[in-house]
Amino acid sequence: MWGQIPMNEIWTEKYRPKSLDDVVGQRHAVERLKAYVESRNMPHLLFTGPAGTGKTTCSLAMAKEMFGGEWKGNFMELNASDERGIDVVRGKIKEFARTAPLGGAEFKIIFMDEADALTSDAQAALRRTMEKFSKICRFILSCNYSSKIIDPIQSRCAVFRFQPVSKDDVRGFLMKIITAENVDIEEEAIEGLVHVARGDMRRAVNSLQVAASLNNRIDMDTIYQVTGMANPEEVKGMLEMALDGNFVGARDRLDEIMITYGLSGQDIIRQIHTSFFELSIDDSEKVRLMDKTGEIEFRIVEGSNERIQLEALLAYLVMMGGGSRR
Repeated sequence: MWGQIPMNEIWTEKYRPKSLDDVVGQRHAVERLKAYVESRNMPHLLFTGPAGTGKTTCSLAMAKEMFGGEWKGNFMELNASDERGIDVVRGKIKEFARTAPLGGAEFKIIFMDEADALTSDAQAALRRTMEKFSKICRFILSCNYSSKIIDPIQSRCAVFRFQPVSKDDVRGFLMKIITAENVDIEEEAIEGLVHVARGDMRRAVNSLQVAASLNNRIDMDTIYQVTGMANPEEVKGMLEMALDGNFVGARDRLDEIMITYGLSGQDIIRQIHTSFFELSIDDSEKVRLMDKTGEIEFRIVEGSNERIQLEALLAYLVMMGGGSRR
């Protein structure tokens, strides 16, 4: 049963900044993009950085300011994860790139999201298309890892590196939505959203909307439910139980956490990792524990049984605690 907040409109789109001035964070990138808008000209661009930091938003905002009412006819958005082969470059992209801009614009813009998913052949074909039609079409390539973009493309682009959005900026944007949507949320839950987002604005806003749909009043338990995280205190308690030599109790707590929050082995490992630094053990033991956790995480990723591996980590903690607390 949904709560009081309707889900008929996605808040990430409803509150997506319409202009570069409204973009949250990325001030250095925004200033350079505004200069392109003022000059009515731009080179090919490469936006690189983590998800949810404003790469798509900046592209859309710049196109709207550059082309005004004709922006939809002069802007094409593609996702390279869906269309990553050479046929897309030779077909859809080439067809759009070769046609004349609308409304007296000097050029059109093709925005390709997740460009690091393009195959090598597709990137080579894209490089030639970028060269051939550069007078009437400019490209904005967005990726998480610029190292996966071939050098000939990188050398033809102005590179913009997007940083994770600061906690203050995430909090400020969330407060704007909370006020506009009249969301009843505890202060602790707001801080929890900011922490869980880790600089990903899209994740913060989506989590807020889902939480608002579940409960009339949002508390930290609601945040844990919608973000796929366990209560950090429960994870820390499990680790301390193992360090105290209570392997069976720690194993039962692991069961409870995984069932209650529906977490995978990799989810648990990530939370265990963040809890290490709060444990009352020596730094040298934290180093050993970190090394062991990296090994366990690698085994899980490679396909080992996650329950056996997590229990092996708890067993290691039991042995570590027994050695340090004799």
